[in-house]
This record gives sequence, structure tokens and C-alpha cells, in this order.
Amino acid sequence: MTATRSRIALHAGCLLVLLVMLYPLGWLVATSFKPADEVLASLALLPSRLATENYTTAAAGIQGVSLLKLFGNSLTISVGAVLGNVLSCSLAAYAFARLRFKLRGPLFAFMIATIMLPHHAVLIPQYIVFNQLGMVNTFWPMVLPKFLATDAFFVFLIVQFMRGLPRELEEAAKIDGCGPFRTFARVVLPLTRPALITTAIFTFIWTWNDFFTQLIYLFEPGKYTLTLALRTFVDTSSQSAYGPMFAMSVFALLPIVLFFLAFQRFLVEGMANSGVKG
Repeated sequence: MTATRSRIALHAGCLLVLLVMLYPLGWLVATSFKPADEVLASLALLPSRLATENYTTAAAGIQGVSLLKLFGNSLTISVGAVLGNVLSCSLAAYAFARLRFKLRGPLFAFMIATIMLPHHAVLIPQYIVFNQLGMVNTFWPMVLPKFLATDAFFVFLIVQFMRGLPRELEEAAKIDGCGPFRTFARVVLPLTRPALITTAIFTFIWTWNDFFTQLIYLFEPGKYTLTLALRTFVDTSSQSAYGPMFAMSVFALLPIVLFFLAFQRFLVEGMANSGVKG
């Protein structure tokens, strides 16, 4: 009886914590259906009536740009960032984890040190470089750095995973005549799938939710993402547009939830294996 009561209390506590964590999400969805005069004036969670016009306004987009166009812009940047990080970080990680070259240790330590470097410290130099290259007001500043293994966290994550792989597999591939690139593509890369999926998930979520970088580099409404479009609802008509803003927030949140639910098993597996094998 004591063990049963302990399990019931534990489950009840976990359920309570879950409700507290999910309350902001429920409030967001409920508020997206509230009329304009109830968004800030009413403390009730449920609306007095379903204001479906909030979703109609959100679907119409902003400044002549449709929601589908905004969604496509966000998806283009996020997918490009995912491809760049998975490719470049896995190559850099393979070099640090398996290849032998001069100054490998100091270079790896320098790369790890860049994790502590604030993004704002390099923002101005990066902006100057991209401005001179004529890439400002394009998607390139958000995508191109990802193909240069600039996210040291993901390089470190994949390195920790690769160091736990048995070297005998690579030695067997070398005996069969495989070079470093072929060994990487045919042997190491498939075995690193959990770490790569973890990298893809975090990259997609962080890029999709990124606001500051996109605000700096994108000027034209036709190139806005969903995160930038959310700002226009407040800037143009202040409190009267909170309903459509929350409705568009639901649209913006939906891809992240679906992406996470589809790959959460690989996320847990990749994080667990990276920590244990390192």
C-alpha cells in the first residue's frame, strides 16, 4: 500500500508539473480565439466566443505577403541551416575525432572556446563582410555560415559520439581500399545518425525561432519570415492586432512541435549516447 501511494503521489506530481509547463501553450491557443477586447482585458482562459477572424487575418499575411510566402521563407532558411550544419559539423567532427594532423589539440580547444563567444560580439564584423559581398537582404547570411562549421556546440557533440565508435570498422574499410572520405561517407556517417539527427533538430528549432539575426539582415516584407511577421502586428496597430498575432504564433509553433514529435526518439538517443560514449 505504501508503494502504491508513493507511485500515485509521484504520478500526480508529474501531472501537476506537466500542466504547469503546458499552461502557456494552452493559453496561447485559447487567446488566439479571443476577440480583440478580451485579449488583455479578460483573465479567463477560454474566450466568450470563438473569434475565427483572427486566423483569417493571420492567413492573409502582412503588407501584401501571404502566410504561405512567410512560411516558405522560414522553411527555406531553416532547411538550409540544417543541411549546412549536418554536413559541415560532421566533417569537422570526423577530422577532430579520427584524423591525425598538426595542432589538432590546440585547434580543437580554440573551437570549444568559441562556444563562450557571444553572438553579438561577431555580429558587426559579419554584417560588414556580408554587406561588402552584397548578401544583405538575402537569406545567405543565415545559411552560408552553417556550411562553414561555425556552430562549435554541434561539432563537439558529434566528436563525442564518433570517439565512441569502434576503430576496427574504419580499419577494415581502410584494408578494403577506402580512403578517408569514403570511410567517412560509408562507415562513420551512418553510425553517427543519432548525433546528426540531434544536430538537425536543434538547428531547425533555433533557426526557425531566430528573430534578431533575421531582423538585422532582412528588410523587404517579401523576404520576411514568420518570426519577423509577428512583430508587424504590434508595430502597425498595437493592441488591436494581438488576436491575429497569437493566431500566427500558433501557425509558427506548429512546425516545431511536429518536427520535434517526429524525431524526439532520435534526440534522446543521440544526447544519451554522446554523453556516455564520450
